[in-house]
Amino acid sequence: MFKLVTLEDTIRIPPEKFGDPIEKVGHEQLRMKYEGMIDGELGYIVAVTDIDVNQIGKIMPGDGATYHKAEFSLLTFHPKIQEVIEGEVVEIADFGAFIRVGPIDALLHVSQLLDDYISYDEKQGILMGKETNRKLVTGDHVRVRVTAISLGRGGGSGKIGVTARQPFLGKIEWIRRDLEKMKRAEVKKEKSET
Repeated sequence: MFKLVTLEDTIRIPPEKFGDPIEKVGHEQLRMKYEGMIDGELGYIVAVTDIDVNQIGKIMPGDGATYHKAEFSLLTFHPKIQEVIEGEVVEIADFGAFIRVGPIDALLHVSQLLDDYISYDEKQGILMGKETNRKLVTGDHVRVRVTAISLGRGGGSGKIGVTARQPFLGKIEWIRRDLEKMKRAEVKKEKSET
C-alpha cells in the first residue's frame, strides 16, 4: 500500500550551497537521506515531496554549515499481510518467480503458484503446471496475496513472500478464464433448471 507521510527533520546546508535556493538544496539533502531507505514503520521510502524549509537556520560551533528545520512528505510503500496486490513477473527461477510489486520484487515460491506439480524449463524461462498446463513467464501480470514481510533494519533490503494458491489469484489470464468457466456453468445450470 502506498502512503504519503508528513515528517519534520533538521537538514544541513553546506557552505558551498549558500547561494542556491534553500528549497532546492533541502530537497537534495532529504533525498540523499531518505530515498531508497527501508524503515520498519514506514516501509520502503520511494520519494521525498512537498518540502518546506525554514529560512532561519542555526550555525553550530566548528561547522560552517547552517541547520534548518524542514517539513516534508514521503511517498512510502508498506505492504500488509493478507493484502492483495498485482504486479509483473520480472524473473523466473527454478524455485519460483519474482513479482514486481511497488518498488520491490516479491517472491512467489513454486509451492505457492498452483495446486499442481510445477516444472521449470530453464531454456524458455517457464514455470508450468503438469496437469493444468498453465505457464508463467517473464512479463506476465499476476494477482497475489502478501503472506510474509521482512523489512531490513537501517536501510537494508526487505523481503516479501506472496501466494497465488487461493481463488481469484494467479496470472490475470487464468483468473479471467476461471471466471468465464464459472459464468458458463451458471448459465448451463439455469438452463437445466428451467
